[in-house]
Amino acid sequence: MKLPALIALTFAVLAAPIIRAEDIVVIVNPAAKPISKEQIADLYLGRSGGLTPVDQPVGSAIYAEFYKKATGRDIAQVKAIWSRILFTGRGLPPKQLPDSAAVKQAVAANPNAVGYIEKSAVDASVKVALPLD
Repeated sequence: MKLPALIALTFAVLAAPIIRAEDIVVIVNPAAKPISKEQIADLYLGRSGGLTPVDQPVGSAIYAEFYKKATGRDIAQVKAIWSRILFTGRGLPPKQLPDSAAVKQAVAANPNAVGYIEKSAVDASVKVALPLD
């Protein structure tokens, strides 16, 4: 990689917005019933069903911050939990979508879906079920 490209890449990474916990909200379809933080943790850690959780990309800042705030676990712990679940055949992890726009679209289209996005991306197509603070 040439030096100017490396400098540009470094600047882009440093200038990227940092996701803060108060900027993340759990969203549901407007027709969905209320959901608690405990239910969210259970869904995203494979301990319950009933709703369809959708996820952000593994390497994204919002992914790491969501799991930290919603489940109290870091990425390594989440991977270990899902490895056990997959090994025993007890379930499948949440479907990962490429970005917040895709998560919002999936939740808006499915009354049983739940996801998380930046608070600034919320519009009338989804309902905030839970702000993560």
